[in-house]
Amino acid sequence: MRGVAVFLALLLCLYWTWAQGETAGGNRKEDVPFEIEGVKAAQDHSSRHANVTPDIWAELKELRDMAIEQKIEVREQMNTVHIHCLVNLNSEKPKYIYFFQRNFLCYPCSSYTLFNYLEFCCLIREPSFTFSALIFFLTVTSNVFTVLKARLSTSEKQVEELKRESTERPKVAFSLGLTDAGGVGPFNTDITLKFSKVFYNFGEAYNPVSGFFTAPVRGAYYFRFTMWEYRTSYSMTVSLFHNDKRVMWNFDRNDEFYVNMSNALILQLEKGDLVYMTLHSGYSLYDTANNLVTFSGFLLFPL
Repeated sequence: MRGVAVFLALLLCLYWTWAQGETAGGNRKEDVPFEIEGVKAAQDHSSRHANVTPDIWAELKELRDMAIEQKIEVREQMNTVHIHCLVNLNSEKPKYIYFFQRNFLCYPCSSYTLFNYLEFCCLIREPSFTFSALIFFLTVTSNVFTVLKARLSTSEKQVEELKRESTERPKVAFSLGLTDAGGVGPFNTDITLKFSKVFYNFGEAYNPVSGFFTAPVRGAYYFRFTMWEYRTSYSMTVSLFHNDKRVMWNFDRNDEFYVNMSNALILQLEKGDLVYMTLHSGYSLYDTANNLVTFSGFLLFPL
């Protein structure tokens, strides 16, 4: 169609140029004398001009009609191509819809995916699909909300279960001091140390009368102690027992001012197991209100 328009424009330019040339030639003929033969030639040329002009206008009219026909034909072809495109889009709708639905499922909160889906629906010129896209987006959002709500409910149940386990799990912890009397020992035999100053004894697992810690549940327990001797030339030797088994032995001697020693360990205990400390015969400790000799422990976790 653009080529036809260019062709018509070229024809009009040529015709205008030819007309200007003829006008200029006529003026020259008026100024220059000519003979009878020249008059005859000019008359013949004028006759040809009179015959050619209607032919050009007829050709231009024919070209215009052809351009109109081509315009109509091109429009019909464009409509046909558009119909074919719509048919192809409609035939591919399941594939496109699957693509957008998959993106919705992967990115349910993505407005970009929704706009792409709406653009696709507008491209196929079916408002029902645009409405369907909105309905589908709302449905997916509702499903996501349902999933999140279920997850939240599950998390709340897990939190409640943890709270219940934390409430039901026994809490065991103790922190003790030996005495305010000063020197303890030496004795002629090994003795069980009875820590009489109770700073904390949650769960009442330690008995300050017997000096025994009794495990209330099976689990892992942490124990720690600190010993002190203030008197010169006195020595300390203590042991930590698990039931009848010694699991720790510690020694130090005060040669000058004072000595102290500390140690710790973790034990796996069964329910009812005993843990206690002994002072060996011939050795001593020294404790005051400053709590120089201590014994502590707690349940790490049940097993």
